[in-house]
Amino acid sequence: MSELRFTVEHEWLRADADGLVTVGITAYAQEALGDVVFVQLPETQSYGAGDEVAVLESVKAASNITMPLDGEVVEINPELEASPELVNADPLGKGWFFRFRPTEASAIDGLLDQAGYDRLLNANADA
Repeated sequence: MSELRFTVEHEWLRADADGLVTVGITAYAQEALGDVVFVQLPETQSYGAGDEVAVLESVKAASNITMPLDGEVVEINPELEASPELVNADPLGKGWFFRFRPTEASAIDGLLDQAGYDRLLNANADA
């Protein structure tokens, strides 16, 4: 999964061949949240990096998903509305949240790669 990029908020991003970027949460994040029972997905519109775009509710807590980069959300995962448990069952696959067209395609390169994300997790474990 080395093609993935990550945020410090435990979101993963995958640049797809069509120029869009798919976004979900990492296995670490879904484990920390517990069983996801509801997902509110974003509207298909433009957002700035850091904007709150989605909400997850789990048996433990509610959590916001933020827009990782400037861009326009063009597709949401309709399966999550009926089956939010996909976030837990397959966080890096069928549990994706939305796809967006980044304002600047190269901006994804500034996010954490797998090694950087692993260092972040290790630093959190040591803290």
